[in-house]
Amino acid sequence: MKAIFDERQRKHDPKHFMANGTLYPNPEQPARVEVLHAGAEEAGCTFLDPGDHGLGPIAALHTAEYLVFLETIHTRWSRIAEAADEVIPNIHPDRRTASYPRSAVGQAGFHQADTSCPIAAHTWESAYWSAQSAIEGADLMAQGEQALYVLSRPPGHHAFCDLAGGFCFLNNTAIAAERLRMAGLRPAILDIDVHHGNGTQGIFHERSDVLTVSIHADPVRFYPFFWGHAHERGEGAGLGYNLNLPLPRGTGDDDYLATLETAFAHIRAFGADVLVVALGLDAHENDPLKGLAVTTPGFARIGEAIGRFGLPTLFVQEGGYLSVDLGHNLTSVLNGYKNA
Repeated sequence: MKAIFDERQRKHDPKHFMANGTLYPNPEQPARVEVLHAGAEEAGCTFLDPGDHGLGPIAALHTAEYLVFLETIHTRWSRIAEAADEVIPNIHPDRRTASYPRSAVGQAGFHQADTSCPIAAHTWESAYWSAQSAIEGADLMAQGEQALYVLSRPPGHHAFCDLAGGFCFLNNTAIAAERLRMAGLRPAILDIDVHHGNGTQGIFHERSDVLTVSIHADPVRFYPFFWGHAHERGEGAGLGYNLNLPLPRGTGDDDYLATLETAFAHIRAFGADVLVVALGLDAHENDPLKGLAVTTPGFARIGEAIGRFGLPTLFVQEGGYLSVDLGHNLTSVLNGYKNA
């Protein structure tokens, strides 16, 4: 299996992460790259560098206003007296239609949903190349590859069209799906991250040309809290084209696999001819952000089930944080898929 990654994706090195009012080291560390890269190679992946496809495929989903913000905000923020090294918001609008401020502080609040997506000097560069890796993967799939892994880091599924959040800046999974759609394919997104892909849902919420399906820990008491509930089915033209399958905290392998069959039934009914898997590995029982209890052999069963489903599949890396099991979980998924 081919894999895509660019070395510039290592440069984003966030330091801070606030949860429950307490400041912690940010878990979305560059060291994830080493572990995931090794895990993919252990599964037989051969890594390729992405080409630079420019801003067009990114701007197909993200607003120009937001992209200007991501590219320039750290420089502007650094001019503020006594500003911290990272852009972290301290005020937010009550609605997306609120007035757009000129100040760096106000724009940070408008474009960053929470405190887990700090922006430093190299964040834009890393996010840009993470998206380019996903675009390269989509192009190779459109050219006939049957399976491919994209080591997208920083991840993307919590990023809306104009809003960062949850360690995410550009929605790599959504960008890849849109690229495949523009190539004449009919993509479905299957998000298996422990957290609901709220940004992905938001981007496609009123569209019928991309099906979005997410299996995740029930958000009633789990991030992202406000999205990911079973009643959210899409709106307007997108009504019925979004499926959320929230699971009780601590759900293990057998119940997870049964839920996956429900997801496959909807993807089959949509008539998808290519599958984009938002590959979160944080549903593992030992992940530091744990919400579910999938085992390492369980990930092999998930990969095998996806392989048996039979669609060309683009795996795009989402969550999965540093633990002794992280690399093994990636190897397990990819080997399971290959051995289906």
